[in-house]
Amino acid sequence: LEISSLSEKDILVLRLDLTDRSSHEAATNSVLKHFGKIDVLVNNGGRSQRSLFVDTNLDVYSAIIELNYLGTISLTKHVLNHMIQRKKGKIVTVSSVMGIMGAPLASGYCASKHALQGFFNSLRTELTDYPEISIINICPGPVQSKIIQNVFTENLGKSIENSGDQSHKMPTDRCVRLTLVSTANDLKEAWISDHPYLAVCYLWQYAPTWAWWLMNRMGKRRIQNFKSGVVSLFLSR
Repeated sequence: LEISSLSEKDILVLRLDLTDRSSHEAATNSVLKHFGKIDVLVNNGGRSQRSLFVDTNLDVYSAIIELNYLGTISLTKHVLNHMIQRKKGKIVTVSSVMGIMGAPLASGYCASKHALQGFFNSLRTELTDYPEISIINICPGPVQSKIIQNVFTENLGKSIENSGDQSHKMPTDRCVRLTLVSTANDLKEAWISDHPYLAVCYLWQYAPTWAWWLMNRMGKRRIQNFKSGVVSLFLSR
C-alpha cells in the first residue's frame, strides 16, 4: 500500500482450507462480491513429502492427494465457472519439476503433481471455445520456502526433524518473477529451476533412458543419506 496506488479496498484476504472443499464456493463468491470479477487464479497450495513408500501409511497418500490435487481442482472448478461466463481469465497452477519426473522419498508428492499436470493439460483441451482463458502450469525446481519444514512423512502426525540448508535453492523472489513473466506471456508450461535440476528435466523429457539411469544412481545415494540422517539436496519446491 505504501509503494503503490492500491487502497484498502483493492486487497481482500480470506482464510481458505483446500481440504475443506465445501467452503470453496462461498470463498469464490466472497471474492466476486468484493471485486466483481476474478482475472487470475494462482493455485499455490500444497505439501511435499519425505518418506519411503514401504514405510509410509496409506492415509498419508490420501492426505497428499486430497490437499495437492483434489483441493486444487475443487477451487479451480468454482473459479472457472465465473471465467467461462466472462470468457476470459488465467488459471495458473504451481506444479513442480516432480510433475514431469520421479524421485525417491517423494512418491506421493510426485503422484499428486503428475495428477495436476494431467488434469490441467486435459482441461486446456476442453476450453478451445474460450481462447482467452489460459491454463498455465508452473514447474519449479528447488526454491527457498517453508515447504520442507511442513513435509509429509511416513505418519500423518510426524514432522520432519531436520529441514537442512536452503542456500543452494533458487531465491523465492526470482521464482515469483519468472512465474509472473510466464503468466503475462500465457506460457502453457514453464520449468523454473537452476542447473543441475533443470538439466535433469531436459534429460527426462528427451532422453528418458539416461534419466532413469541417472535417477537410480542419485536415488540410491539420496536414500542412503536419508537413512543416515543426512539431508539430501535433491528436493523440489
